[in-house]
Amino acid sequence: MQVEDRVIELVEEKIADRDDLFIVSVKFLKNGVLEILLDGDQGISIDDCVKVSRHVGFHLEEENVIETAYRLEVSSPGIDSPLELPRQYQKNVGRNVKVKLADGNKREGKLVSVSDSAIVIEEKVKEKGKKAVDVQTELPLDQIKETKVLISFK
Repeated sequence: MQVEDRVIELVEEKIADRDDLFIVSVKFLKNGVLEILLDGDQGISIDDCVKVSRHVGFHLEEENVIETAYRLEVSSPGIDSPLELPRQYQKNVGRNVKVKLADGNKREGKLVSVSDSAIVIEEKVKEKGKKAVDVQTELPLDQIKETKVLISFK
């Protein structure tokens, strides 16, 4: 069993009673950092991260899963981290996003809805000599390279 698989089991065990929390990613990086990214439908608290960290760390040590020195980091994805899961898209409906597509094109607009296979954004489209109009565009998830939430400081 790979380290990441065991860590996912341990995290799922710890958050089993919390339907609002979910795993974004688990990566054992080459520099010895074991990175666990968690999120929640209403965000995640530092306290939740600490509980997961203690649970995972304790079991990894008890079971001697990792033979080399490592550093365990449990956090939520940073504000500039791309969205990876449909559940992350869902919690950001209504916010402005920037989407990079696999073909190199970029789109920007308000995230209107999310399905298992696509997102819908509302873009402002301005044609020469006309007023800008809002147009809804469906973007298939399998054609999206990266989506980031745009932060407004207004």
